[in-house]
Amino acid sequence: MLGNGVVGILSESVIKWERRAPLTPSHCARLLHGKETGVTRIIVQPSTKRIHHDSLYEDVGCEISEDLSECGLVVGIKQPKLDMVLPDRAYAFFSHTHKAQKENMPLLDKILAERVSLYDYELIVGDDGRRLLAFGQYAGRAGLIDFLCGLGQRYLSLGYSTPFLSLAASYMYPSLAAAKAAVISVGEEIATLGLPSGICPVVFVFTGSGNVSHGAQEIFKLLPHTFVEPSELPQLFEKEKDLTKVAGKPKRVFKLYGCVVTSKDMVEHKDPTKPFDKEDYYSHPEHYNPIFHEKIAPYASIIVNCMYWEGRFPRLLTSQQLQDLMRKGCPLVGISDITCDVGGSFEFVNQSTTIDSPFLRYDPESNSYHQGMEGNGVICLAVDILPTEFAKEASQHFGDILSQFISTLASTTDFTKLPAHLKRACIAHGGSLTPLYEYIPRMRNSDIEDTSDNLASGHSHKRKYNILVSLSGHLFDKFLINEALDIIEAAGGSFHLVKCQVGQSTSAMSYSELEVGADDQAVLDQIIDSLSSIAHPSENHGTLSGRLNKISFRIGRLQERSEDKVGNNMEIKKVLILGAGRVCQPAAALLASIGSISSRQWYKTLVQTDSEEQIDHVHVIVASLFLKDAEEIVEGIPNTTAVQLDVKDHENLYKYISEVEVVVSLLPASFHLIVANTCIELKKHLVTASYVDDSLSMLDEKAKSAGITILGEMGLDPGIDHMMAMKIINEAHARHGKVKSFTSYCGGLPSPAAANNPLAYKFSWNPAGAIKVGCNPATYRSHGETIDIKGEDLYDSAVKFRITDLPAFALECFPNRNSLVYGKVYGIEDEASTIFRGTLRYEGFSEIMGTLTKIGLFNSEAHPVLEHEIRPTFRYFLSDLLKIDSEARNGGPIGEEEIAQRILELGHCKELGTATKAAKTILFLGLLDQTEVPASCQNAFALTCHCMEERLSYSDTEEDMVLLHDEIEIEFPESKCTENHTATLLEFGRTKNGKMVSAMAITVGVPAAIGALLLLTNKIKSRGVLRPIEPEVYEPGLEILQAYGIKLMEKSR
Repeated sequence: MLGNGVVGILSESVIKWERRAPLTPSHCARLLHGKETGVTRIIVQPSTKRIHHDSLYEDVGCEISEDLSECGLVVGIKQPKLDMVLPDRAYAFFSHTHKAQKENMPLLDKILAERVSLYDYELIVGDDGRRLLAFGQYAGRAGLIDFLCGLGQRYLSLGYSTPFLSLAASYMYPSLAAAKAAVISVGEEIATLGLPSGICPVVFVFTGSGNVSHGAQEIFKLLPHTFVEPSELPQLFEKEKDLTKVAGKPKRVFKLYGCVVTSKDMVEHKDPTKPFDKEDYYSHPEHYNPIFHEKIAPYASIIVNCMYWEGRFPRLLTSQQLQDLMRKGCPLVGISDITCDVGGSFEFVNQSTTIDSPFLRYDPESNSYHQGMEGNGVICLAVDILPTEFAKEASQHFGDILSQFISTLASTTDFTKLPAHLKRACIAHGGSLTPLYEYIPRMRNSDIEDTSDNLASGHSHKRKYNILVSLSGHLFDKFLINEALDIIEAAGGSFHLVKCQVGQSTSAMSYSELEVGADDQAVLDQIIDSLSSIAHPSENHGTLSGRLNKISFRIGRLQERSEDKVGNNMEIKKVLILGAGRVCQPAAALLASIGSISSRQWYKTLVQTDSEEQIDHVHVIVASLFLKDAEEIVEGIPNTTAVQLDVKDHENLYKYISEVEVVVSLLPASFHLIVANTCIELKKHLVTASYVDDSLSMLDEKAKSAGITILGEMGLDPGIDHMMAMKIINEAHARHGKVKSFTSYCGGLPSPAAANNPLAYKFSWNPAGAIKVGCNPATYRSHGETIDIKGEDLYDSAVKFRITDLPAFALECFPNRNSLVYGKVYGIEDEASTIFRGTLRYEGFSEIMGTLTKIGLFNSEAHPVLEHEIRPTFRYFLSDLLKIDSEARNGGPIGEEEIAQRILELGHCKELGTATKAAKTILFLGLLDQTEVPASCQNAFALTCHCMEERLSYSDTEEDMVLLHDEIEIEFPESKCTENHTATLLEFGRTKNGKMVSAMAITVGVPAAIGALLLLTNKIKSRGVLRPIEPEVYEPGLEILQAYGIKLMEKSR
């Protein structure tokens, strides 16, 4: 049966709430119907609670049956029941056996007895040592949403009504996006109405910096917030307490505070002269005293625990410490113990909770536990299967990665021929443990027990000379335990396992205490010296006395020979990226990752058969006018080179383009023609994210003659919008449908938490381009009528806009250039009565910008006041625009009310509310400041851009947001029915390596890089000037986007 290409999917029947699936119907469809996947059949055990109905699997060609006896590979999430383990098959699931966990040894015995090949997801790791198959971020997301839901109820029981009360538990939302929208709605209410002063400041403390913490923080950042350093907590607490009262009256607070703490904030060295050292702490926690209860907890409203705990480390809070804190008036309301370490970090969290009853209440005064929110104490959440609350997204995320390994696992009979990352994940094969896991029976045979009595009496049950050795480090995930035990046994010694605490994640170390024995002191000394040499290779350890001693070693990470390193005969491709703006980094990172294990989860969606051109490695050259900019982009990205290049220098441009296969131009559109002509001359493909204008279109025949492709509009808008639209349109046409209405909306916006200015808008780069969008004329078709909008009237044409699945977003839209062009591009100009492409902004943006336009702040003509050598102040210039008297120009009293009144008097708007909003914006931009206008600002437009760039830019920690939404109405004349299709992309900025990468950069840069990959692998056969509207572009393009983590939601009704 092994390797027969038949895959089985387990029904996950052990745990009530487990609704996740290892593979979704869409993954199964790709495996069954893709080219040469090695999968011939998929048999799915029926389940009435799985997130995807059985019928959806049947629709894509799967078989539904309880009987998996014909399957050579069986996959699941959790461990199956023992009677479900069939002989001579391969199984893949989270087995929790590789650390010799006692409770799971019966399962391992069954696996060995049935000659099963066992693959453990936990052991599939990438080049950086991180697990590729994990749910940590989903645990963090669900854990925080669930806690916020309970927090609203708890505050209500304490007498405070808060916006949190409107939240539901994570599993009650149809999707993660819907849950996020609900949180965003809560955030908007907090930002507008505030929180009661009696509970403020509300401080969320997040422990740890791994995936779980990132997931929890991702949800927290949807709320209005500020992050503070741990050292700032005392000052914040006192300051905010003072600010909540003004003239004796309570004042509401409009944001939350977040604080991320790690080990260095939780303990301090017992020797006050020594600083915290992470490695020393992990090796010798006994050298450190806990300080979390003194330095952090007294200021925390909520503690979100995202760090795993081991018994040799201090707790975050003991029961006694919590009792003392509450007596002193600590504001702690609750604890979200996402890691669910029962009796661990928090001594008083002595039981896990369930998804349907997620909270318990602990009263430290009486040391008692209660259900319900009413009464004294702190609420505690400790659910151990949080990711299943977002079963749909978690399954999709998991399957996106797992599906890349299924073809190999389903067709393999000899595990030794597997790629290294899968070979390392194989615990058992053919009735035996694989070599890496031969330590398991040795650990089982040592019979872990408490030997304190023997140690106290100086006796050992094994050898004449004995010593207690503690080993800490990556003992199991890096297989260092093998080396340690080999050293002991090779020298003729023996060991007895006294204690074993295993790290619960790849970033956590494990700890074992071994009683090591020998009949000869010299042998024991040799063992200790050998262990010392691998722990501290530079240290020279002397001999040890025969007296029983306790010695601690820290076994460091050993250099491993990688079987995945690229060989001498690899296929290397080169790509040149022109321009080192923000969009460049995501594009360079994607291309340069080809060949690493981490890229395999999405790269196989691109290359699915041996007959297709495959790439082992891509080297990326980033070229910029300023070398420093290019160097900043490539910092931390392997397989990249930064160079200085002026594209007007034809000789150097020719040189660099001649060295590569594909050029990606992220330069301003005005430079594309120079680059394109050089690419044609050298017969090199070109990708841009800019619009295909007439000058580029005219190169179509030249590009075809040169045998190259110039792929334009491969960004976000244009780019992803084309691909989403054409997928739906072409599928409709294939079913003989006709598009009745096509509307597409896109906007780059601040996340709700970052929309903290009167315009609710920010710029991630120079604002000139975004401002000019509001001056462009527009044309669209509505119900058969062609509508023309003049540039000066564009903002006045804006209308309110809402998305059904994202009800928390209060948006508006205005038309984007000439929509009718895309009627022809999409092939719907003769059938659609409505064709509209719009730009999205938060509601209220256009009325403010329209007023500022009428005032003259965006006038690009030279202004007399700004032409003088003696520079005017911003106040003087504004006063001149608004025709305000000379006294005010030179510093006299003028404020929001006076400016609003003047705007009305001059007829720039008709309503006081609009004038007031415009006045608030003017003040926010600093246009009343008594500072000189820079000499570079020769007109109003330049001056306003200068102010906006200074006042409306993102901070280092603020997220932007991209929202793209298509609505397409399709008629089917034959059946006389109508379908309404929607496609939505919602992406937020991401923190990577401590730096914020904007959603706009991701959604523009990643598609451009995908375009380059499609050309490198010859997926795109067409030549000439193209847009991403053909199936050869958008089908693999959308698949790679999804696999790379940019989620697209498509619905029909």
